[in-house]
Amino acid sequence: MNNVILESVITCPACGAKKQETMPTDACQFYYECTSCHTLLKPLPGDCCVYCSYGSVKCPPIQKEGRCCG
Repeated sequence: MNNVILESVITCPACGAKKQETMPTDACQFYYECTSCHTLLKPLPGDCCVYCSYGSVKCPPIQKEGRCCG
C-alpha cells in the first residue's frame, strides 16, 4: 500500500475530543465510540466509514482506489 496513510485523528462531533487511531486496511469501520463522552459515531450519509466522516485522513480504500467497501 504505497503512500497510504494508516493513522487518522478522529474528532468527536458531540464533545470535540480528538484521538489518533490506526485505520484497518481490510474493512470499513462503521462504528466508533468516543473515548471521552462515549457517543457512538456512525458514518455520515454518503461516507463509507467513521474515518471518512470524522477523521483527519480518509480510509485506506478511499485513499488508494477512490472508493470503499460495498
